[in-house]
Amino acid sequence: MSGQDRPKHQVLMDACGCEITPPPAPVGEEGQEPVTRVWHVREVQLGLLSGALLGAGLLAGLAEQGTTELVLAAAALLVGGSTFVPGALRRLARGKLGVGLLMTIGAVGATLLGQVQEAAALAFLFSLSEGLEEYSLARTRHGLRALLDLVPKEATVLRDGRELVLDPAQLRVGDVMVVRPGERLATDGTVLTGRSSLDTSAITGESMPVETGPGEEVFAGSINGSGALEVEVIAPAQDNSLARIVHVVEAEQSRRGATQRLADRIAGPLVPGILVAAGLTVLLGALVGDPSVWVHRALVMVVAASPCALAISVPVTAVASIGAASRRGVLVKGGAAMEALGRVRTIALDKTGTLTRHQPTVIDVATAPGHAPDQVLAWAAALEARSEHPLAAAILAAAGQVPAAQDIEAVAGAGLDGTVDGAWVRLGKPGWIEPGDLSLAVTAMQQAGATAVVVEVDGHPVGAIAVRDELRPEASEVIARFADRGYTVAMLTGDNQVTAQALAAQAGIDEVHADLRPEHKTQVVARLRTHGPTAMVGDGINDAPALATADVGVAMGAMGTDVAIETADVALMGDDLRLLPFAFDHARRTRAIMLQNVVLSLVLIAVLIPLALFGILGLAAVVLIHELAEVVVIANGVRAGRARHVPVLDDADVPARCRV
Repeated sequence: MSGQDRPKHQVLMDACGCEITPPPAPVGEEGQEPVTRVWHVREVQLGLLSGALLGAGLLAGLAEQGTTELVLAAAALLVGGSTFVPGALRRLARGKLGVGLLMTIGAVGATLLGQVQEAAALAFLFSLSEGLEEYSLARTRHGLRALLDLVPKEATVLRDGRELVLDPAQLRVGDVMVVRPGERLATDGTVLTGRSSLDTSAITGESMPVETGPGEEVFAGSINGSGALEVEVIAPAQDNSLARIVHVVEAEQSRRGATQRLADRIAGPLVPGILVAAGLTVLLGALVGDPSVWVHRALVMVVAASPCALAISVPVTAVASIGAASRRGVLVKGGAAMEALGRVRTIALDKTGTLTRHQPTVIDVATAPGHAPDQVLAWAAALEARSEHPLAAAILAAAGQVPAAQDIEAVAGAGLDGTVDGAWVRLGKPGWIEPGDLSLAVTAMQQAGATAVVVEVDGHPVGAIAVRDELRPEASEVIARFADRGYTVAMLTGDNQVTAQALAAQAGIDEVHADLRPEHKTQVVARLRTHGPTAMVGDGINDAPALATADVGVAMGAMGTDVAIETADVALMGDDLRLLPFAFDHARRTRAIMLQNVVLSLVLIAVLIPLALFGILGLAAVVLIHELAEVVVIANGVRAGRARHVPVLDDADVPARCRV
C-alpha cells in the first residue's frame, strides 16, 4: 500500500488495546523521519515526565510538604494517564474492552480510595511500557524499511544528450540511467549497453556476483561491478522491486498466526471475565470484612490480570523475525505465514526451476541408421521455431540451420506435427510417437535423468533427442539438511516417472510424484497435508494452485515475479536453494520464541491474581512486576530478529556465469 492509498484517519491500536499514534512514515513517504531514538516516542516522553513529577512528589513528601506532594502526584497521574485513558474510553464507547480499561479502572479506583501516589505510579509505569512497546515495534518495522535505504540518494540519467543527476523519485519509465562501477541501481531496469557483474547479496541473499548484459533485467539496490552500464528504467522508484516487497510485507503483517490468535482468544474474554470476578470479590468481601479493603484488593486484582504481556508477546516476535528474514533474502508475508512455516514438517518441491536451474540443454541425440544428428535436430527445430516451451529453446540452441515448416499443429500434452521440406514430421514424447528401434536409447536417456523426445518423418522414427535441466549445485546439500532436521521431502514434476526418479536420486529425494499437471500437483499437496503441515515450493506461475493449497506456499526468485509474490506466503528473493533451510530454521526458532512468551505471560497472570486477591501485593508492586515482565517479553521477542547468516556456495559449486 502506498502512502497515497493509506487511510488518512486510520485508528491504530497497540497490542494492549490502547490507541496509539501511527508510526512515522519512512523517508520518502510523507517526508518524515522514522523512529530511531526511544525518546522520540510520545508515550515515552509523557511517561518520563510523569515519572519526574512522581519523583518530585516523593521528595516533597520526605520534606513534609503534603499539599505539594499531592499536587505533583495528581499531575503525574494526569500526564501518565493521558497516554491510555482517552483511548480506553473511546473503545468503551464503541463497546470494546481492553487492557487500557483495566488500568483506567485501577487508577480511578485507587484515586477514589485516596491512594493518589499509587494511581500515579500505575500511570507512570504503564505509559512508559506503552512507549517502550511502540518503540520496539517501530524499530523492528524500521529493520524492514531499511531495505529501501539500499536505493541511492542520486541517479544519473541521459536526457536530451546530457547527463543529469536526479533524485530517484524523479526517474520516469523509459529514462536511461548511467550506472558506473561501484554504484547502486536506483530502480529496476533493463540493460541497454555494457556488461558487468552485479552484487545482489543485500537484496536476494545470493552471495556470488551475477553477470549481466544487454537485455538482462536488473533490480534496485544492486551494486554494479567493474563495467559501466546504461539501463532503461522499467519502474518508478516508488514502485520498484524493493518498494513492492516492503509494501507487500507491511500489508500482510496484520494477518495473525495461530499462536497470536491463541493469545487474542485468551486476552479477549479475560478482560470482561476479570471485571466480573472483581465485582464478585467486592460483593462477597463486603459480607465478611471491611468493604474498602476488598475494593482495594479487587482493583489490584484487575491490574494483576491485565494480559498486556500476553497480547504483545507474539506481534513483537513476528515483526522482528520478518524484518530479519527480509534482510537475508526471505520475504515472509505476515506473522501467520511465519508461524505456519515453523509448523511445517513436509516439504513438496517442484522440479523445474526449483530443484533445477531451468536452463534445459540438449545432452544427446540418438539416430536411426542413415540419419545424422544435425538433420534430426534441424527437423525438430523447424517445428519448435515458434514454440515457447522450455525444451524448444534447448533444441533451437543446439540446432544449426533451421528449415522452414508449414502447417504446424500442436497436440496438447503430446507434441507437434507439420510439414518440413515436403515431409510430414512429428515431434513428441515417447508413447505418442513409438520410438521403434530407438527404444533402448530412449530408456537410457530417461534413466540418465533426461527428457526424451522422438522425431518421426513420414511415419518412421528417425531420432531421439535428450534434453536435461541440470540440478542446482546446492540441491543435494539442501535435501540432506532437510533430512537431518526430520523433514519429509517430496518432489513434484510433470516429467515421466523414469526421468523424475533419476533426478530425485541425484538430489537424494525418495518420494517422487511424476507425470503431474498443475491440478494434479494440487491433489498431491492435499494428500500430503493429511499427514501434517505441508509447504509447497515452486516458481509461483504454473505452481500457483499448489502454492495456494499448501499450508505455506514458498515461491522461488520473487524479484520481478509478481505472480510469486501474490500467490505465495513466503518468497525467496534469490534463486539459491540454501535460502530454504535458513527460512525453515528461522521460522521454527521464531515459533519457539512465540510459545515461550505466551507461556511466560500466562504463568505471570496465574501467579499475580491470587497474590493480589489475598493482599500480598499492592497496586504499585503488581504494576511494576507487569511492566518488568513486559520488558522481558519484548526483549525475548526481539531475539527473533537475530537470524543466522545464510551459508554461501563454494566457488567450485557456482556456475561459471555467476563467477567474476
